Amino acid sequence: MWTYIINSSKKEGLVNQKNSMEQNIGILLLFIGVAYLFSIGVRMYWPIHFGDNISMYDAGQLMINTNDGYYFSSAARDILDGITREDHQRASAYGVSPGLVLLTAYATKLTPFSLETVTLYLPTIISSLIVIPVILTGRLLGHTFLGFLAALLASITWSYYNRTMTGYYDTDMFSVLLQFTIFYSLLSVVYKKNLFSILLSVFFIMIYPYFYSQGVSIVYVVFIFTVGYLLSEYFGIVRTTETETFKEKENIFFSAIILLSIALMTTISIEYRIGLLLVTLMFLLNNKLERKYLLYIAIATFFGFLFFGNIFQLIIGKVTAYAVRGVETEGLHFYQVVQTVREAGSIPMTTVANRISGSSLGLFLSVIGYIVLVMRHKPFIIALPLIGVGLFSYVGGLRFTVYAVPIAAISVVYFFYILGSFFKNERLKYLFIVFATILMLDSNITHIIGYKVPTVLNKSEVNDLQKLKQISTSDDYTITWWDYGYPIWFYSDTNTLIDGGKHTNDNFIVSKILQTTSSELAANLSRLTIETYVDSNYTIVANTLFKNGQKNQINPSELLSELESDVYKLPKKTRDVYIYLPYRMLNIFPTVMLFGNLDLMTGEAERKVAFYPTNAISSSNGVISFQNGIVFDSKKGNISIGKNKKDVKYFIATQNIQNGKVQLQSQLYHADGEYAVVYMKSYNRFVIMDIETFNSMYVQMFILEKYDHDLFELVVSSPYSKIYKLKK
Repeated sequence: MWTYIINSSKKEGLVNQKNSMEQNIGILLLFIGVAYLFSIGVRMYWPIHFGDNISMYDAGQLMINTNDGYYFSSAARDILDGITREDHQRASAYGVSPGLVLLTAYATKLTPFSLETVTLYLPTIISSLIVIPVILTGRLLGHTFLGFLAALLASITWSYYNRTMTGYYDTDMFSVLLQFTIFYSLLSVVYKKNLFSILLSVFFIMIYPYFYSQGVSIVYVVFIFTVGYLLSEYFGIVRTTETETFKEKENIFFSAIILLSIALMTTISIEYRIGLLLVTLMFLLNNKLERKYLLYIAIATFFGFLFFGNIFQLIIGKVTAYAVRGVETEGLHFYQVVQTVREAGSIPMTTVANRISGSSLGLFLSVIGYIVLVMRHKPFIIALPLIGVGLFSYVGGLRFTVYAVPIAAISVVYFFYILGSFFKNERLKYLFIVFATILMLDSNITHIIGYKVPTVLNKSEVNDLQKLKQISTSDDYTITWWDYGYPIWFYSDTNTLIDGGKHTNDNFIVSKILQTTSSELAANLSRLTIETYVDSNYTIVANTLFKNGQKNQINPSELLSELESDVYKLPKKTRDVYIYLPYRMLNIFPTVMLFGNLDLMTGEAERKVAFYPTNAISSSNGVISFQNGIVFDSKKGNISIGKNKKDVKYFIATQNIQNGKVQLQSQLYHADGEYAVVYMKSYNRFVIMDIETFNSMYVQMFILEKYDHDLFELVVSSPYSKIYKLKK
């Protein structure tokens, strides 16, 4: 079988298909159109399914389902409103991804659709374009139909769909699309060795950072593999059907290295690179240099790329950032957020397989297919970094699986083609390929049907933030956990200290505010933090207050102790500060507490935290059993956690009444009890926690609505959130 696979490679390829490829533009466009509509159609399942769910609507439209989307939509709205805020932290969205922000703003301005509609459907429209480079890659192979089948699969495979579905408004819609388009253009350089392919690669490489700068390191590696392959072909290490004509195009080969190296010198400003590219291109077109001089220039520019791209440090840094987790080891020992982000944590191989190909069998066949593909079409070795990044997700986390999806789709369909070649009947051969592809599609469509993710917020939560907008200004700050930062920007038009992109040491400060038992500390630290943040030009406050890593670094516990005093001298108030406490924080509160429950001098946890939101599954003779295995004896006033029994100090039942107020009923069991049990009747939920956590600001101010009226004012209250205004 393997002999057949290797030897039969001579029967296919670009050369044998040139004439038919040029004559079938209509078929190519038909394939692209059908695949594109298929991708869009599948993505319409989510908005159709939730079409009558009014709790997911705002401004007459379904809301988006990714937190980060509000980061970019806030910047786009500012452009539409003509607002320029050079010193405004929310303006940073334009700097991170100007391509997405400008596209969104102009799509809203030039079409009859609202910003909410554009942000909802833009991921569907843009991400579905992935079918074009996938089909064109199949065309390079001389098998446009296989490219079409692969495009159907790649466009909806588990991981790619999850990160580009309708409502997933984020730069992810460009990450794989442009990444794979660059791969296709580089592959085209290898196959065709013409100036158009080079310029196409240069164009996409140049625009890529404006849409998804985080993926530039992968582009670097694919380019290095491309150069390595071209060199191996030039020196005869690798021979393909195109090698015979390679010597005739050696000038193009050197030109490719020169121009692409310049395009990838990303530390040089775009203006200088464009100028340098134009000058170099004109020089190469108008001067016929000897091969050795072209070689010298190519080597020089390639090393220039390695230097000005900061290539090795960038790649090592990316790998280290996702492979190493824990508390910091230099200066103060802050907790790293990467350890708590699910998409950045190691995942089982079955999950890797599901997300790349839809199933374990699918991934296995894709890997085999890729090996066969490289055997028969050696240039596809330059796709190895994409496969490698996808498999790195086993260690690095969910976000990396998506990069392997398109090449895995091409590989598995190509493998079906190889297996189908054993059928002597041509019709049976293609029926087999189509049927096998449908089976691959089925597992992914089944996932899509079950993947009914909700919107980031519901309408009631949005209403609370819109009420905050009515009483605040755009200079005010809202302190809350980073998960809710971007929605707060968009709906309340206030600023935040931490957000979805700022996973800094300031997580410690916010966590400490939410979990401290001292109202004075919470109030003083809130005011001190925000005024310091603004006054220091938005530096990391924790580093500034504690002088982290400096010779005069202080013990944070000493400053925090001082802040518990009501006579602590605070900076002058320049703006209002609000504290946002949502119900949806209940489930992640133990994670939130990790960052503040830390002795920063040692990196060790200060105490063992117990906080268990749960539901009752049975009740008999006053003994309540919960889903998490804990048992509460309401007669004796104790709980059983595994084999350990603990006395309960308080049992409190809460109920939401009119105007968002909370009604309490409490019972004291043991004065020295270590735990408290709270029954949130309106939510039909129980929370079992240690006494110190029970006395935390989040529990007292949100669950029980108890607070120091001299320090805080409750300005928004609903079952979904409590928003307090700092009086200091």
